Amino acid sequence: MPDARARVARASRIWVEGKHDAELVEQVWGDDLRIEGVVVEQLEGVDHLAELLVDFAPSPGRRVGVLVDHWVPGSKEVRLVEQAIARVDARHVLAIGHPFIDIWQAVRPAAVGIAAWPDVPRGQDWKTGTCRALGWPHETAADRAAAWRRIRGSVRGYADLDPALLGRVEQLIDFVTAE
Repeated sequence: MPDARARVARASRIWVEGKHDAELVEQVWGDDLRIEGVVVEQLEGVDHLAELLVDFAPSPGRRVGVLVDHWVPGSKEVRLVEQAIARVDARHVLAIGHPFIDIWQAVRPAAVGIAAWPDVPRGQDWKTGTCRALGWPHETAADRAAAWRRIRGSVRGYADLDPALLGRVEQLIDFVTAE
């Protein structure tokens, strides 16, 4: 909607785990988010979600949607989110996640020009291991930042993302914009 105007930001928010998550959501959903007045903020992981939720004080006009990486039964992330939501009025919080270890994996491999995302052994940094397996520079933070720019630069729209991410983000947008 090129002529649509952004509305004043709602009190409700969407929280994502990190910088890459926020950048990808902004890149793909940014226009829609501005029209709806939705702000996306990064959490820097879910380790401090409980404190952030208590400080935010979710309520009927102040909802929060949380997008979590590696949302699989029994994971650390699921446990932390369950504990955090127990401390506030859960009716005004929607925490959902995608199954990917990192948001990078939510980009379809074909969009990036690879056959598949590599399997990185447990205990190894996933981004470093991914870059190494793909033959990309991987030793420094700058190398990994360049890899992310390459991956994000391959995303042109919804079709370049896995449906497991698409549906979750749409759910969060619907939740925080519900009257």
